[in-house]
Amino acid sequence: MTAANLVLVGASGWQHAAWRGAFYPDDLPEDWLLSYYATRFQAVWLPAALWQGASGATWDAWLHDAHEGFHFVLEPAAGPIPASERVRLAAPEWEQRHVWWLDDAPDLRQLAQRIARHAETGEPLYVFSRRGDLRLLEQALSLVQVMGY
Repeated sequence: MTAANLVLVGASGWQHAAWRGAFYPDDLPEDWLLSYYATRFQAVWLPAALWQGASGATWDAWLHDAHEGFHFVLEPAAGPIPASERVRLAAPEWEQRHVWWLDDAPDLRQLAQRIARHAETGEPLYVFSRRGDLRLLEQALSLVQVMGY
């Protein structure tokens, strides 16, 4: 894991109605949302209800629409998972070690300490907002930038 992809920030899904006009341009076509999202964020948490029903063609499109360093983290559930190093099923023990939920713990000092611990081990840390709170996500992105990751 390089410093550039040690901390990956994102939301649960990329389709948040409140983001229209606040994050996404009002006139952005629906099928461009993921590409646009991936210009600012490095990862997305996909709820099982979203990814379980995705066809192979849908996964191909998602992987194509997001840059090579972008990661898809899947809520645990049964279903076919694409064979890609960019897709990870978040087993509970893995989630506990590698996921920080901003909505549950918005304290940036604590997050900075967690990032520092991950930097020592080189293991990735995924920082997500369940609600898609743009203010918290921007704060996390700024913190990551200030820390040099």
